[in-house]
Amino acid sequence: MLYLVRLFKGPTISDRVLALDALGFDLAAFLLILSIYLNSPLIAVCALSLALWIFALDVYIAKYLEAREMGG
Repeated sequence: MLYLVRLFKGPTISDRVLALDALGFDLAAFLLILSIYLNSPLIAVCALSLALWIFALDVYIAKYLEAREMGG
């Protein structure tokens, strides 16, 4: 719940991105633990793809913020 509050009410874009990262990676970790518990490798693949999408989103947002800071 605290991640969602920081995501919607974060004072800066960096705070919102950090909350989104934490929420996404926690969800991926939960899915990985669930896949081990249920012995389902498909859920582990979904967790891995979620983590990769979150990383790609981080790179995209970092490039956007850097370009905006440089004035481009």
